[in-house]
Amino acid sequence: MEAKLYEHPAVAECAVVGVPDPVVGEVIKAFVVLKPEYREKISEEEFLKWAREKLGPLKCPRIVEFRSYLPKTPIGKVFRRKLREEELRKLKEKK
Repeated sequence: MEAKLYEHPAVAECAVVGVPDPVVGEVIKAFVVLKPEYREKISEEEFLKWAREKLGPLKCPRIVEFRSYLPKTPIGKVFRRKLREEELRKLKEKK
């Protein structure tokens, strides 16, 4: 799925994780770092529409969050566990 998201011309870096959802249990969320020339020029809705066309309704992320950077492990890989933990913390704070 991430490989397909990298095909979008605005994507510099991305990661996809499952995040808790009170209604369906878990949904797919994409964290995206935009290339500098696309910042403030593309909306989350536009990105999700493009993703639906490329990935189809089942594999398409339900949520996208644009970020300035993604957390990395000491060896330079995207730290997906940290992204998921951030989402769990947000969910607990809402309660």
